[in-house]
Amino acid sequence: MKQFRTNACNVLIIGSGGAGLRAAIQAHEDGSEVLIIGKRIRNDAHTTLASGGINAVLGSRDPEDNWKQHFVDTYQEGYHIADPKTVEILVKDAPSRINELDEWGMPFAKTEDGKLDQRYFGAHTYRRTCYAGDYTGRAILNTLLKKVEELKIPIIDLMYVSELLVDKQGSEKHCFGALAFDIVTGERTVFLADSVVLAAGGHTRIWRRSSSRRDENTGDSIRLALKAGCKLADMEMVQFHPTGMVHPESLAGTLVTEAVRGEGGYLINSKGERYMKNYDPERLELSTRDRVALANYNEIIEGRGTENNGVFLDITHIKKDVILEKLPRMYRQFMESQMLDISKSPMEVAPTAHYSMGGVIVDAETHSTHVKGLYAAGECTTGVHGANRLGGNSLAEILVFGKIAGHEASNFSENLNYQRRNKKIIMDANKTLDNLTSNGDELARPLQRAVRDIMWEYCGVIRSEKGLRKGLSELRKIKKASVNIDVRPSAEGFIDLALALDLLGSIESAESTILSALERKESRGAHQRKDFDKIDEKQNVNYIVEMKDDKQMISSKKVKTLPKELEKPMKDYKNISIDGRLLE
Repeated sequence: MKQFRTNACNVLIIGSGGAGLRAAIQAHEDGSEVLIIGKRIRNDAHTTLASGGINAVLGSRDPEDNWKQHFVDTYQEGYHIADPKTVEILVKDAPSRINELDEWGMPFAKTEDGKLDQRYFGAHTYRRTCYAGDYTGRAILNTLLKKVEELKIPIIDLMYVSELLVDKQGSEKHCFGALAFDIVTGERTVFLADSVVLAAGGHTRIWRRSSSRRDENTGDSIRLALKAGCKLADMEMVQFHPTGMVHPESLAGTLVTEAVRGEGGYLINSKGERYMKNYDPERLELSTRDRVALANYNEIIEGRGTENNGVFLDITHIKKDVILEKLPRMYRQFMESQMLDISKSPMEVAPTAHYSMGGVIVDAETHSTHVKGLYAAGECTTGVHGANRLGGNSLAEILVFGKIAGHEASNFSENLNYQRRNKKIIMDANKTLDNLTSNGDELARPLQRAVRDIMWEYCGVIRSEKGLRKGLSELRKIKKASVNIDVRPSAEGFIDLALALDLLGSIESAESTILSALERKESRGAHQRKDFDKIDEKQNVNYIVEMKDDKQMISSKKVKTLPKELEKPMKDYKNISIDGRLLE
């Protein structure tokens, strides 16, 4: 058994992306001693890939916008299975969080009169998406990092969390920290904390084509949370973004931001047809992501796609100087990867796994989990998006609920009567990590690739009972093989160990996704079943996953009812007209 060092703080933040950083800032301002740990380098979190914009009711372009309409747009396009209270908090608090960023130096695009500019995103009634070109996520991360540095909050990079430390006494579970190791040196650290905020991302890298990079969003949070005793919900609801890159193979799935369509991009098949008129004649390219993704997928499988199994996204009718101003990242991305000038030639795109709408169940107002002292924020949680996420809501989510989770974690620490510690739990976690470090017959990377192939083939854009059961069977073969992974230190550090844990996270996430998809015998939003092709109102439920005796178990609960003041706005909802939008 390897020795380990210890590090103690009031509030431990796991994840150095936007949600984690915002949680850390708030906990620090509340008076807590805070420590942030992340498995990536701090300025390269997945937040940087969220490029299109961030939503808030500011009325810069459309003064008639209001929080109730933002609620309706979010809840309606989430197909009525989101948590109403969580959505309400998001839309009410988002303006304050964005104005706060502006005060901290965020380089938002501004109107001529100095207001934060706002653009259209799909399925929004009004222009409420603030942006910084198409580098919005990176600009937000840089702004938060600058604030963290000003406050002198410590961050430890390249630290992989293998297990949350949870003391279980009867039915009560209490998190008192985490065990982690340095990916380069292998040195282990027990991080002791009064409370923990889990903000380590989602699980979209478990699909073959994904907008996530190969070493992120592998389901780390899901595995940690399940093992700790948390519950999950809506795991079958994974958003496939309509437009990811098709080639080169090394970049397949890389996001092509919705801002391209927001600025006037057309989707065209190999026959030269602007086909969205056949799927959503009112909203066209600015329909919801689930509808546009399904349209793109259908065009491809029905033989109207490109030679590379994509469709065309065309913005050549937009002036080049406008493209360079509004979409500089996209221009650079295609020029550097394909030597393609998007002002002269259309882009080839196809659906890509993009966002985890399901995840850890948290309390709407505190973002606490089912484990005392453990909070969660960002993409690893559920509650906001339901069956389909509006573009621009995820960046708002990490700020709003990052702040709330940080505040509540700090408050928990301040009111803690005594600090929980359990040496046996620590030693058991250390032993578990020891047992992973051994010679074996299997390599993690090929097995992880196999998981991604299974999920794309059997649990992708369109699903079926037969396919899901086949996928589950194949997945369990991989799960069995994963007990014999070859993990040994090398000249490249402890990458093998990190890959092994990535694989375990992928397997747990994949299993919970497939099991939930099997239970939802209907088509709703991002979950499309060819054997159940319509919405079943009897399934206005959330499917719950929890671990019992080391086995994932599925149950369901009815969705929460709407507040009285929002019943009428929901009844008055009408499909959003797109007239004139694509000309701006």
